Amino acid sequence: MIVSNVEQLSQEWFAEKAGLPSASSFGKILTPTGLPSKSKVDLMYRLAGEKILESKVETYQSAAMANGVIMEETARTVYEIKNNVEVTQIGLAYFDERKDRGCSPDGLIESSGGLEIKCPEIHTHVRYLLDGKLPTNYIPQIQGSLYVTGLEWWDFMSYYPGLNPLIIRVERDEAYIMKLDVQLNIFVLELNETVERLKAL
Repeated sequence: MIVSNVEQLSQEWFAEKAGLPSASSFGKILTPTGLPSKSKVDLMYRLAGEKILESKVETYQSAAMANGVIMEETARTVYEIKNNVEVTQIGLAYFDERKDRGCSPDGLIESSGGLEIKCPEIHTHVRYLLDGKLPTNYIPQIQGSLYVTGLEWWDFMSYYPGLNPLIIRVERDEAYIMKLDVQLNIFVLELNETVERLKAL
C-alpha cells in the first residue's frame, strides 16, 4: 500500500482521483456475487474521459449524500469512543507504485484495520440495523479496500444521529479478492487502451 495524505475532497484529492478505479466503484467491475459487472464499460469510458481531461468529473450528489458527508466526522468520533481507538485519516491508498487502482478509506485503525462510514437516510439505517450484516452492495467496496491496502479487516459503520450505530467487522475474502484482482488487471489494461484510442482521434 502506498499512502497519499492529500485531504479528502480537496482539489488535490480530486486531481489524484481523476481516471482512477477506486474501491467505491469496484462494484461496477465485479459484482457482489463475484461475477464481471455489465456496468464496467460506462465506468471505463468515464475514467478514460477523466484521464484525457486530467480532471475528476462531477457525479450526482443528492441532499442526503451531502448530509452524509457532514455527519461522517461525528460518526468517526462515535466509532473512536465506542471502540476506544484512534482513527487515522488519509487521502488515498494505492495498491502499489503503479498507482492505477486505489481506495479512500474513512479511516485506518492501528496497523491492521480500516473503516468505512455510511450515514444513510433513516429508513435505510433502520433496515441495516434490523438485518445486522454488511449490506450486499458494499461487498465490492469493502473487499476492494482490503485488497488495495492489504489489511486484515475492515469495519463497516452505518450511523444515524439518535439511533444505535451498526458496526460490522469484515474479514478478508481471499477468493473474492483474487477474482477482483483478475478483473481489475483486465479493466486497467482496457482503460489504458481506451485512453490511447481517444488520444489518437
